[in-house]
Amino acid sequence: QGTVLKNGTETFEAWEDPPPPVYMQFYFFNVTNPLEVLQGDTPLVEEIGPYTYREYRPRVHVQFLDNGTKVSALNPKTYIFEPQKSVGDPEVDLIRTVNIPAVTVMEWTRSTPLQFATEVLLLLYQESLFTVRTVHELLWGYKDRLLSTIHLLHPEIDPVFGFFNKMNGTDDGEYVFLSGEMNYLNFSRIVEWKGKESLSWWTTETCNMINGTDGTSFHPLISKDENIYIFSSDFCRSFYLVYDSSRTVAGIPTYRFVPSAMVFANITVNPDNAGFCVPPGNCPGTGVLNVSICKQGAPIFLSAPHFYQADQKFIEDIEGMHPKKEYHETFLDINPLTGLVLQAAKRMQINVHVRKLPEFFETGNIRTLIFPVMYINESVLIDEVSASKLKHVLLEASVVTGIPFVIMALGIVFGIVFIVLVCRSRGISQESTEDERSPLIRT
Repeated sequence: QGTVLKNGTETFEAWEDPPPPVYMQFYFFNVTNPLEVLQGDTPLVEEIGPYTYREYRPRVHVQFLDNGTKVSALNPKTYIFEPQKSVGDPEVDLIRTVNIPAVTVMEWTRSTPLQFATEVLLLLYQESLFTVRTVHELLWGYKDRLLSTIHLLHPEIDPVFGFFNKMNGTDDGEYVFLSGEMNYLNFSRIVEWKGKESLSWWTTETCNMINGTDGTSFHPLISKDENIYIFSSDFCRSFYLVYDSSRTVAGIPTYRFVPSAMVFANITVNPDNAGFCVPPGNCPGTGVLNVSICKQGAPIFLSAPHFYQADQKFIEDIEGMHPKKEYHETFLDINPLTGLVLQAAKRMQINVHVRKLPEFFETGNIRTLIFPVMYINESVLIDEVSASKLKHVLLEASVVTGIPFVIMALGIVFGIVFIVLVCRSRGISQESTEDERSPLIRT
């Protein structure tokens, strides 16, 4: 009953408003040789960051459904800048990076009747393949002139571009979770998102499945042999993690789980990933996921930071990539008894697919590249108060669990003592003299 989402319980309160602080760190790749890149040279980038924000993510509009077996909720996220944990001022610091609105519009309109009009607008607004913007603009949005013009013809196109545009103080849709009332293994498992039980972006039923939790909580009694499933709207898909090692966090035992190498493997290694190749057959390679289909057609590709565990070609194509496990791997440290996450880091890199488009001279002679723009490190570490409570719970559980063994041990000890006493009494009886064994009254 302690691992059921039920109003008024500590489990529910911690799920509704998690107490450990969550931090979102943003790192950008500043392009230092833009002119040479347009001539076909290897891009040279330098990492700038972190720009750190405290993330608040309470669940709101919580409703219990189907006699308490399901729970629906929204999960708005709010970000507050933390200057003492950052390298600079996001409203002042400038980053030179790929001009994503321009690249996206060129990809949209090439070989269409709008191609000429797009080229005219690019010349009129003096747009190029690279742009210089502040960190704040790149994150939270700026009004782009090219997108603003297209917005007049296509109102569904947002004139404001930013990686986290309209994502500060907003949610990503309603989730429906299982409460764990019927089966503890289903605790906090997602069964619906935005009113649907599956996705529609990918080409196979398996790839469109919504599997697992949202990554903030899991069922109790986690084993090393099981796969931990997570659905992430950022990745536009579900994926799973596997056991990596046993550790301790704040003196509490944990299992570390990391994404399986099969999750982003190419289709020769994992044929099931063919469903993520959109259009069919267009597979970028190991370690990279094309999510343009769920990003309004923008040529966005996701990967681990610095192309960690990706094909070597992606690393070699960009000078300045230095993948390291300790800095760039996503992980979860879970207490196996309770299923609570004690420490975690979600690390994701945003890349743009760029190539030479003969229809647009702005692309110059650039090579076809998966171009890194920025990456995030969303991390959490259990606070001291929560760790103290958890230690107390684990101590109680160990005492309760140990009582039967104590009783059994005491039973064995008393049994041995009894046997010894019986044997000793028999030995004393056998060692007595003949006169001692004779009757007291003789005839």
